Amino acid sequence: MRILFLSPIFFFFLSLVCSGAHATIGEEAEDPSLYLADPTIFYADGIYYLYGTGGGAHANADQGFLVYTSTDLKEWTGPHGASDGYALKKGDSFGTKGFWAPQIFTYNNKYYMAYTADEFIAIASSDSPLGPFRQEQIEKLPATIRQIDPYVFFDTDGKIYLYHVRLTEGNRLFVAELNPDLRSIKAETLTECISAQEKWENTQNVEWPVAEGPTIIKEDDRYYFFYSTNDFRNIDYAVGYAIADSPYGPWKKYAGNPIIDRHLLGFNGTGHGDLFCDKDNQLHYVLHTHYSNEKVSPRRTALVTLEASGKKGETLVFKVVPGTFSFPSLK
Repeated sequence: MRILFLSPIFFFFLSLVCSGAHATIGEEAEDPSLYLADPTIFYADGIYYLYGTGGGAHANADQGFLVYTSTDLKEWTGPHGASDGYALKKGDSFGTKGFWAPQIFTYNNKYYMAYTADEFIAIASSDSPLGPFRQEQIEKLPATIRQIDPYVFFDTDGKIYLYHVRLTEGNRLFVAELNPDLRSIKAETLTECISAQEKWENTQNVEWPVAEGPTIIKEDDRYYFFYSTNDFRNIDYAVGYAIADSPYGPWKKYAGNPIIDRHLLGFNGTGHGDLFCDKDNQLHYVLHTHYSNEKVSPRRTALVTLEASGKKGETLVFKVVPGTFSFPSLK
């Protein structure tokens, strides 16, 4: 388990066990942009590792997860995955198609990847962030309903939680305690957390509302649940957060939601990413946007810096630092 610390100004204790669906790496050869949707960045030993949902000639969502690396979050190289550029390649672990929304974390001196495939959740392990991530026994986490977008959270009391989406009358966010072997949940702990009910969360008033892309952090015994709402194809795809005193909730949504959207950043379809701290303990959120005002895909990988205001013991307020939005480039 990794516990990273943000600047002492915010007395932040982040359990970053770093977090579904289609993109292309480089639609044109001369385009330096990275095209990974649902991205996550894992930092270790001076290197940033970028993973995400692919889809196309260079990053096929039906083949696994490529991984790119950087030392400055600006210029990226790769793919560097151990299996033909893939950190996890189909056949080494559960799944035949639809490899979405990976998350990387450490546990018991190994690296783990939680991910979606075939609209179920699986967890694979490796000795390196570059992979190969594999399962000794190829299997998904047992489930009777389709579930996507895993985020594994290690609490300070040693318990492990799986935050995820269940596809039931909409994309709804749930949590359950994971067993220590990471192969199943404790079914009696399964609890619904968040569904899309507010106006900003369902701007098209669809019958299947969407809340997805969970990321959880904790400070002073208070939990902060970051999530995305609206269908990813909706220009209003956006990010907000909720607060609770328990990993199970009840969750109170921040009154200033969304904190990331097209009105703030100037690009459509902003959302479904992951929080991480850089080498200077600055908090960032990696996300994706639509390709352009006219096209959804291939979705572009982007970064913003976040700041948290509030004294120790108070509920923190998160905001994007003005002027920090950027698209990382492939060198």
